Amino acid sequence: MDNKVVMDTMWVLITAMLVFFMNLGFACVESGFARAKNCVNIMSKNFVVFAVSSLGFLFIGWGLMFGDGSSLVGLKGLFFVGGADNSPAVGEAYKGVYSALNWTGVPLWAKFFFQLVFCGTAATIVSGAVAERIKYISFIFFTFAMTMFIYPVVGHWVWGGGWLAKLGMFDFAGSTVVHSIGGWAALAGVIVLGPRIGKYDNGHIKAIPGHNLSLATLGTFVLWFGWFGFNPGSTMAADPNAIAHVAVTTNTAAAAGIMSATILSTLLMGKPDLGMTLNGCLAGLVAITAPCAFVSVPVSLLIGLIAGALVVLAVMMFDRLRLDDPVGALSVHLVNGVFGTICVGLFAQDKITGTATGNGLFYGGGFKLLGAQLAAVVSVAAFVFLTAFATWIILKATIGIRVSREEELRGLDIGEHGNEAYAGFQVFTTE
Repeated sequence: MDNKVVMDTMWVLITAMLVFFMNLGFACVESGFARAKNCVNIMSKNFVVFAVSSLGFLFIGWGLMFGDGSSLVGLKGLFFVGGADNSPAVGEAYKGVYSALNWTGVPLWAKFFFQLVFCGTAATIVSGAVAERIKYISFIFFTFAMTMFIYPVVGHWVWGGGWLAKLGMFDFAGSTVVHSIGGWAALAGVIVLGPRIGKYDNGHIKAIPGHNLSLATLGTFVLWFGWFGFNPGSTMAADPNAIAHVAVTTNTAAAAGIMSATILSTLLMGKPDLGMTLNGCLAGLVAITAPCAFVSVPVSLLIGLIAGALVVLAVMMFDRLRLDDPVGALSVHLVNGVFGTICVGLFAQDKITGTATGNGLFYGGGFKLLGAQLAAVVSVAAFVFLTAFATWIILKATIGIRVSREEELRGLDIGEHGNEAYAGFQVFTTE
């Protein structure tokens, strides 16, 4: 076997394993930002979500996303990864797009595993936004819908040779395909579920602190680390120049997001808020995910600075709109997924890592690329939100999606799982 094929395959699989490791990061962040009485529930959701994703994506998700078919969805060889492979390594839609990278030698199952962990990431984004009041079984059913239909359809539009790819839209590692999809689906769930009991009493916004910011901080470090698989791995080849460039733009945006979120939260709240700092890091990472291979390092710094500020303002905005998101998933993944997608149209520089995108607006490219990115934002928002909203409504009308008031007040750990994360510990208060 050719040495390049071996190196490319190893790179794809190792980076996919890093992205898989991000499941631990999400579990820690979400449980840390939630209350102790719901810790088992959140950990269990984050654990089972990848199992559901693995089965759903294997059974039909891959076929819808990458199977040979129309501009809207894969139609041939739908089940169990059958049919023609139209994933980014091959397929007519990608000839000339990433011409500098030789992707054709990576085996099908290596590409499948890499795409699977991305699918699982999109699904787990929803978990945090609907935390502390959703039925466990309802979340599982929604995850199947997400991984078997919602995610693969949009994935086909962008990465499977669909109509957005043909329009000239670019999303290198998933600001739209992963993060915006997760964000729009989460927004629909938050609206249908409603806020947690006590969050918006008597017209006032009540802070509900997480029980373990140490765990949330650990989780954010894990996610930051895993993103070096997420973005550099999306080269899908052991290309030294591309990998190095993407790693640095990714890290720079994260660092800038941390600083701007910390500074702005200090100015607005009087003291630096750790939760905002952590979400500033994630916001920078989400925003740079689409343009990481197409922008310069100084531009990645600018993107991160804006993303960190956006996440602080978005958290406040969603609270004022009475959209209860315990972990800030909407602010991180939805708002900055949209922002990162638009950044390609604004700041892309053609062939900066050997990829051919066309230049963004600020580099003389005019409005063509920006128009394609905006078309993606609007179309993905409409499809994912409406489809997810309908799915939540169907689940609500059939098996129900929200636990009882008594169970929510007592905690989902006991009500849904019959055990506790901190068994034997008792919290005493003067209230």
